[in-house]
Amino acid sequence: MSQPFYITTPIYYVNDVPHIGHAYTTLACDVMARYKRARGHEVFFLTGTDEHGQKVEKAAQAKGETPLELADRVVKRFQALWERLNISHTDFIRTTQERHKKGVRRLFEKIQANNDIYLGAYEDWYCTPCETFWTETQLLDGKCPDCGRPTEKLKEESYFFRMSKYQQALLDHIEANPDFIQPKTRRNEILSFVREGLRDLSISRTSFSWGIPVPGDEKHVIYVWFDALTNYITALGYPEDPQGHFATFWPVDAHVIGKDILRFHTVYWPTFLLAAGIPLPKKVFAHGWWTVEGQKMSKSLMNVVEPNMLVDKYGVDAIRYFLMREVPFGLDGDFSHAALVHRINSDLANDLGNLVSRSTAMVTKYFRGELPAAEVQTEVDAAFSARFPAALRTVDAQMNEMAFNKALQAIWELISAANKYIDETAPWTLAKDPAQSARLGTVMYNLLEGTRLIALLVNPFMPDTARRIMTILCGSGEDLTFAGNDNWGGLKPGSQILKAEPLFPRIETE
Repeated sequence: MSQPFYITTPIYYVNDVPHIGHAYTTLACDVMARYKRARGHEVFFLTGTDEHGQKVEKAAQAKGETPLELADRVVKRFQALWERLNISHTDFIRTTQERHKKGVRRLFEKIQANNDIYLGAYEDWYCTPCETFWTETQLLDGKCPDCGRPTEKLKEESYFFRMSKYQQALLDHIEANPDFIQPKTRRNEILSFVREGLRDLSISRTSFSWGIPVPGDEKHVIYVWFDALTNYITALGYPEDPQGHFATFWPVDAHVIGKDILRFHTVYWPTFLLAAGIPLPKKVFAHGWWTVEGQKMSKSLMNVVEPNMLVDKYGVDAIRYFLMREVPFGLDGDFSHAALVHRINSDLANDLGNLVSRSTAMVTKYFRGELPAAEVQTEVDAAFSARFPAALRTVDAQMNEMAFNKALQAIWELISAANKYIDETAPWTLAKDPAQSARLGTVMYNLLEGTRLIALLVNPFMPDTARRIMTILCGSGEDLTFAGNDNWGGLKPGSQILKAEPLFPRIETE
């Protein structure tokens, strides 16, 4: 039985236009899901949309439509973008789906039955855009400390969750599980937040109606974060689970999120789960934010990077590669067209593209495209082929750490080694001497076999490119799994190799 692996993106707010930040999180999860599938895991990869709350209700009113009409219209933007970016999700959850609402009600009832939910009154400063209450002391000049917008004083009857009761249990869990919150800086941030003391949390609202009603008290709707976070289990069929997904895949291996929603995922969500007696996630990984050409992304600066436009201009795999390579996952990064063009021209066109073009052109020229056998090995060949098992281990370790840029660095070291191997062995010189024919054949074999293993490693990041390379080498790009394919010697002598068209045409800059 293959080992299950469950990974999630946050569910994206339908009132947003999908931007590079959304694409980044989803791509990271896709790369991880594809890698784990290639390694033989049974993968469940979840994404979706968060469709309830006051913001959606207000936006729908302004447009003269119902909140559900707005959600139905806008959700298509996310679904279409994921298709374009080649996202291989297993499921797409919407919080307006019945399966989700049912699970949220059941979780609420379970926590309530434990006497961890009580009715009280709430008075505090509320930020509608962030859907968060703040105390007077948390405000910055009377404004929301997160987004800087004005807040309003609200007093209403509310159901409360006894979050304070789970403060010590949460602390104990974070301290006992060093990998639970990553990267480490985020873990320290949450530890100090929890040590300052947890207050009970208001988990219902009466001032608007677009949400899931509280079971048994329908004038209240369930707080949007309680509703949204529960998607991670409702998509698995919680609580009924006829397909066995919840039993198979929970606890989740990784919730991948932006650092702005860290507290909800590492304080609120775990305490809800503790109260319901459900195991906690294995890992929450919070990545950094993207600036654009050195400035914060904002609608007012009109510098929000639109992923569809990038795909139109540069192609899907180039975007996938750039976003995973440019910045260590977990740190903030800066997006610039100059940096993207540089990566395409140097890493993709010169390094990878050139390797595939040169090696397939030579085997076509010297052996009419028929792969020769490796018969005359030297130390240079042995050193070259020995790099691959070590690199496969390195990439595996980096991927398990979600160090995507380091994994790509290790793969690019192999690509550089292959290009250097061409220069060292000088096939064009060997080709002039008929007595060196067997030696030339060995060089050609090693070069194309190295390229095949590189394609396997590149696949999670650039699936279309990997498929194209494998089709050139093996006649089919379907099997990109590691099992049985990751040992040296997978290409069979006598196979027909196609001559490659350039994989990544260079981009001319003015």
